Amino acid sequence: MKILVIGSGLMGRAIAHDLCKHSNFGNVAIADKDDETLRSAKKFLEGNNIDFASLNVEDTNEVKKHFQNIDIAISAIPYKFNYDLARIAIETKTHFLDLGGNSGIVEKERNLFEQARKQDVTIIPDCGLAPGLVSTITRDIVERMDSVDYVKLRVGGLPVDPKPPLDYQIVFSPNGLINEYTEDAMVLDHGQIIEKKSMTDIETIQFSEPFKEMEAFLTSGGCSTLPYTYKDKIDYLDYKTIRYPGHCEKFKILLDIGLGGEKVIRIGEQEIVPRKILIDLLMKNLPTAGRDVVLLKVLSEGLKDGKKIRLEYTLIDYYDEKNGITAMMRTTGYPVSIIAQMIENGTINQKGVFCPEEIVPPGPFFEELEKRGIQIKREMK
Repeated sequence: MKILVIGSGLMGRAIAHDLCKHSNFGNVAIADKDDETLRSAKKFLEGNNIDFASLNVEDTNEVKKHFQNIDIAISAIPYKFNYDLARIAIETKTHFLDLGGNSGIVEKERNLFEQARKQDVTIIPDCGLAPGLVSTITRDIVERMDSVDYVKLRVGGLPVDPKPPLDYQIVFSPNGLINEYTEDAMVLDHGQIIEKKSMTDIETIQFSEPFKEMEAFLTSGGCSTLPYTYKDKIDYLDYKTIRYPGHCEKFKILLDIGLGGEKVIRIGEQEIVPRKILIDLLMKNLPTAGRDVVLLKVLSEGLKDGKKIRLEYTLIDYYDEKNGITAMMRTTGYPVSIIAQMIENGTINQKGVFCPEEIVPPGPFFEELEKRGIQIKREMK
């Protein structure tokens, strides 16, 4: 089988690296419209058997030509392109996976279910870290309990050595970060799906040293379709982002004074977009390289055989110094690579549009993560 990774940025590189190291695909290709990014990716992935190609995803005919020659396509580019790519994939009978990031786009993809089924195609959005990995953990919880009182998802990508004032490192698109902080968070509360303001409901969360006491607060996107999938099976579910203490209050000030805005404003004779200025300042003043860590904790409680039990999942994953792959690249890119390999080897063979909690088997998925050194510790309390 042939597979194409669309996007040669950080996540695309991690996906391609994993496919070359662990998969049986006869051909792995990576495509991007930016020649400079492609050259950088080629250097980063030197030594791997990968084809590199130029591709403008806004050119439908060009995308069709590429898709007609491959079996599986993975999108590692901004979520705004994923619906159109999914439509083209169905037309060309190409399996398609993406990293998600926006529940509205994912809902549009899910509306393509019948078309995908009729074309014998599998479409799986939301295959990254959150949503993605946390979605499969949630499925594991539901399968292990007779009824679930709550599932609390907590995830964060952070620098190992934080620097003031924000104690943060750019580990993925700053525009995506701002979206997570400004768009409303979804919460499932006893059958009702409600929206709450992001960057609220701050709590303290404990990890082992040196991350003993962190903060977590509501953000958008991380639970994606989970509130809908488990509306009748989980009483309460929410998603919060983990940061070093004090980050939320400091960053929220920037957004409260309007720096996350996308509408043009006039200052003197200049027209500017506040968000573009904020992104530029973040890129100039925050580290974009260095050792990072991904922290994950999922807390749940429910009934099993009439007894109250608690399941707790913990992950602490570090930067891969040998391969120069960040923890965020590992925990976001490797899951989608594993899911693509499950399609290739027949572990996943349903046709239609599915989110990870509906189609990814937790046991084999966790085993594959462990082969890559991504160890999820599950405790029953």
